[in-house]
Amino acid sequence: MEKLLKIEDLTFGYDKQPVLENVNLEVFEKDFLGVIGPNGGGKTTLLKLILGLVKPNKGKVTFGSDLQGRKKSIGYLPQVRHIDRKFPITVMDVVFSGAIMHDRRRSKAEIKAAAVQLLHDMGLLELKGKAVGELSGGQMQRVFLCRALISDPKLLILDEPDTFVDNRFEGELYEKLLQLNKEIAIILVSHDVGTISSHVKTIACVNKNLHYHPSNQISEEQLAEYNCPIQVITHGEIPHTVLKHHH
Repeated sequence: MEKLLKIEDLTFGYDKQPVLENVNLEVFEKDFLGVIGPNGGGKTTLLKLILGLVKPNKGKVTFGSDLQGRKKSIGYLPQVRHIDRKFPITVMDVVFSGAIMHDRRRSKAEIKAAAVQLLHDMGLLELKGKAVGELSGGQMQRVFLCRALISDPKLLILDEPDTFVDNRFEGELYEKLLQLNKEIAIILVSHDVGTISSHVKTIACVNKNLHYHPSNQISEEQLAEYNCPIQVITHGEIPHTVLKHHH
């Protein structure tokens, strides 16, 4: 398997307040890495460092040959919490914008055809002329996923992709990611261990430091050992959460 990126001794902080310390990680082609951790633990900052949106105080991120010129080789779906619903942009324009600035390999006609196909696959084609402000939260998230995929990335990075997503589409989203993972690597940040453990191949716990777990199964004891204080959720016929024993 070809190595897509390597993170070495990465340290970063804001105003001398450390957010990440001595982080090491390797991502290979067709990896499906789930990144978990508490709020403020550094998950989103790690993604920003990979994407080059911020620079490390120490350490480095290096890319394999498949990610050289990484702006068009990495698809990114950021957290979507607040949308200006009055902004006059259509669904097609949003998707098209994911490639038009960086993708010089294809003509505008080819990019438009790819956008149409993505919207069709996501069940959104009939909405292509609508303003994004008219969409539901789940529809909007699907549009942004199309935008992340339009440049035909080698690596897809998703930061809390279930934000705004309705329950019906959440299952469809993860099924779509499993299909995509046959061709590309995926890094998925989520607060929901139970959901992602059914889909990812490996897990990284991020809480200032990063602890890599080469499996999609992780116990409460391991989370405690990693200093990763998040809730463990299990699967079953009836949705339920396993809580600690009461004293």
